[in-house]
Parts: sequence; structure tokens; C-alpha cells
Amino acid sequence: MQPFDDSNRPGIWKKLFLGAFLVIFAAASATAVAAFREIDKVVDALDQHEDLALGKELAETDPGEAQTILLLGSDRRPDDAVDGGAGTGARSDTIILVRLNPEENATALMSLPRDLRVEIPGHGVDKINAAYTLGGPRLTLRTVKELTGLSINHVINVDFQGFQKAIDSLGCIYTDVDRRYYNDSAEYAFIDVPSGYQRMCGEKALQYARFRHEDSDLVRGIRQQDLLRDAKQQVGARELFDDRDELIEIFGRYTTSDRQLKDRAELLRLIKLGLFSVGQPIRHVKFEGDDVGITAGDEATNTPSYVTASDATVKKLAQQFLGTEDTPGPRGSLRRKGAGKRKVEVKADADPGGLAKDDVYGLEQAVSAIERGLGGRKFPVYYPTVRVGDSQYVGTRVYPIRTPEGKLRRSYRMVLQRPYVSEFYGIQGTRWKDPPILANPTETRKVGKREFELHWEGDRLRLVAWRTPRASYWVSNTLLQTLSEKQMMAIARSTRLP
Repeated sequence: MQPFDDSNRPGIWKKLFLGAFLVIFAAASATAVAAFREIDKVVDALDQHEDLALGKELAETDPGEAQTILLLGSDRRPDDAVDGGAGTGARSDTIILVRLNPEENATALMSLPRDLRVEIPGHGVDKINAAYTLGGPRLTLRTVKELTGLSINHVINVDFQGFQKAIDSLGCIYTDVDRRYYNDSAEYAFIDVPSGYQRMCGEKALQYARFRHEDSDLVRGIRQQDLLRDAKQQVGARELFDDRDELIEIFGRYTTSDRQLKDRAELLRLIKLGLFSVGQPIRHVKFEGDDVGITAGDEATNTPSYVTASDATVKKLAQQFLGTEDTPGPRGSLRRKGAGKRKVEVKADADPGGLAKDDVYGLEQAVSAIERGLGGRKFPVYYPTVRVGDSQYVGTRVYPIRTPEGKLRRSYRMVLQRPYVSEFYGIQGTRWKDPPILANPTETRKVGKREFELHWEGDRLRLVAWRTPRASYWVSNTLLQTLSEKQMMAIARSTRLP
């Protein structure tokens, strides 16, 4: 299996599903909490735009049954954009399937890669994102249905500007950033997001979600999904209720939908499912399999490269999506840094590397943090004495986190890097004793005198945390979640004070 990586192609924002999901279900859920009369506000908001012309392609379901929604992302850059793409008009190649299933107690997401080689009805073989250019949302819908065999109940198209507006309206989002994201050249979008757990508002969150330099398409999608998970974790019914009018206005301004969603009864049905989804986990169906790979392009003959997958693999993923199941194992394959764009050195379907004792470099990072004002009884600095064998420290950041109440809590982040693209894990400490990221651990496990909080995602251990009377700490897995439970627990258990 090979990862698909189009990070050097002209940028089209594939991260719109995050904004779409936030805007759609934040507005919908807030409306459901408010009162039935509030539904009319959403209907009026949707009526600002013409219906998506979809013919009779949509399926119907009985009340209370699961629904599948196709999210399409439109990228219309403003004329005064300073980060590239100003005045380039609307484009769309974001194709995300969302499954709201009350019986499975979860919401499923599956993203279709834009370069996927498909048969476009009436147009032959092409990349799936060509369907929108050739025939708009209706042809995209037909193509997705024939590709996956899924019945689709609604189509929603959201402009990416709604993402930034929704994040700001919800009071910003706290998220765990694995490393520093930086670019100040004109070739790629500007960004300067440091490592560590932090509060992100609209503009910075948009830059973080849109970042495409150095990352593969898969990793960018995972970063978006993590941001979405953090948003869902932090935003409850009360916040949605308080912000409902502003969210509905954003919803209407940046969203176009099928005609059925402008019907009060049908919208109410979707709202009920949307409200249910707010408190449920998100399951990610990764687009991968033994036969998912890349066919190389040829500039001399104008032959494009494709992401390829057999019909059997696509249908298997579709069934997993219907069952609202996580894809097992790490979230993708590893590509060694410095290797060719399409070359795969390691498959991340097994635990990477071993563990190495390290009493020197971790201590150096802790001493560095102490020299910058941390340490002592008020804020002990824990550091690990083991690390993944092929990793090395790339720095420690000391900084304050601003809480929702406006208080500043001293914090630090130790970052370690493995020799693969986008493979960073880290150790976080903060005087904020109850950050949102540590809410609702999957399980607690006492080892010796310490109690660890384990946060699982599917069959992968995403986070291992522990607390003291004065601070909280955790070990974060890589974005691809390639570190095993054994490695994560060993790193957390090895932490000590200087």
C-alpha cells in the first residue's frame, strides 16, 4: 500500500469538511435545543441560495433511521487573500461522507481522495474531483454512488470561509499541535503555529487545517479530523444554544444544500440526528487497503497520476462506513524523509522501532525548561528516560496557555521526531489542571503509585496522561498513531523529575 501525496500540486483546500461539519451540526443542534420555531431560521438561512440541482439522485429514509450526507467543499478565495489563490474563483474537490447512525452510538467519516481513479458516468475514466468540474454536485453525487454503492440522503456544499467564522463564533478551539508549522514564502500559504496544546481561533485554525507543505494528503486529513474531534469534545449544547443565531447566519451564508433540507419536517429529522451526534465519538474510515496505491504520471505524455483502488476494496470500506467502525491499526503508511514523493519505505501496520534508554537528552530538555522559569514545587518538570529508538529531540517550548476564563497557565512541550514524514510525538506539561483534552478518558490504569488516564481512538492509544496536585501531563502519539500501547505506556511510566 502506498500513501497518496499531492502536497506540491496547486493548492485546493481539502479541509473544508471540518468547517462544514462544525457549521452544519452546530447550527442544527443549537436549533434543536432552542425550540421548534427556530427551525424556520435555518430554513430561511438555506433559502438564501438556490437549491443544488440533484434530480432524483437522493435516497429517502424513515424517521429515526441513519442518514448519509455527502459534504462538498468549495474553495473561493477572496480577492484580497494574502496567502495565495486570490481571485481564483470557486473550485471543489473535497468529498467527505458522513454517517449519522443513532443505533451505532457514533458518527462515521470517510474522505475520498481527490485523485482517485474512477469511472465518471457519461465521461469515462478520470480523477473523482473532475466530476464537479464536468457536472457539478449532481455528477459528483452520481459518481460517488456508483463508486461506493452507498445510498445518500443529503448533499451539502460549504465554502471554506464559513470554517473561520464558525470557529470564532464558538469561542475558539483548544487542540494539541504535534510540532511547529511554519512557512513565510510565497510558494505556500503563510503559517506560524508553534508546538504544544493551545487555543486556536479562526484565522490560525484555518492556517493549521489548510497546511499542505511537507505533509501528505493523508496526514492533512488526519490533522483536520483531530481538530474536529477537539471541537466536538469542547462544544456542548449550552454553547451552541447561546451562539445559535450567529451560527445559523454563518450556516446560511456559506452553505448550499438539496431541496429536501429546506423542508421543515426533513430538516427536523436531520437536526435530531445532528443533536445526537454532538455527544458521540467520531469513527474514521481510512481510505486504504492492500491494493490502494499510486499510478505515476508522465508530464511528457500529459498522463496524470492517480490514486487507485479495486472495486472490492472500495466496497469493503463502504461497508465499514455503514457499520460506523474505526479502521484498525495506525492511520496510514510512513514515508521516510528525503525519499521520493511516491516512494514508501515503511508500512505502518506494525509497531515501529524499539525503545531506547535515554537519561541524557531528556534531562537536557528538562533543564532547558527549568532555566526558562519552570520547575520547583509549583510546577515540576517531568521528562522521559526512554524514547522510540529511531527518534530524537527537536526542542522544548515553554509558553503560557490562556484558559477560557482568560487566565494564563504555564506550560511546556517536548517534541521528538522520527525519520519519517510528519512523525512527531511529544510530552506536554501544564499548570492547567483540567484542560479539555483530558476530559472523559477511555480508562484509568494504576501502575505502581501512579494513575494513568488512557485515551483510545479505535484500537490505537492516542494519549496517556497523569496528574499531580499542581499540574497535568501527557504523552501524545504521532498524527498517524504509529506508536504502540507498549511504547506509549513505557514512555509515560519512565517520566521522572530532574
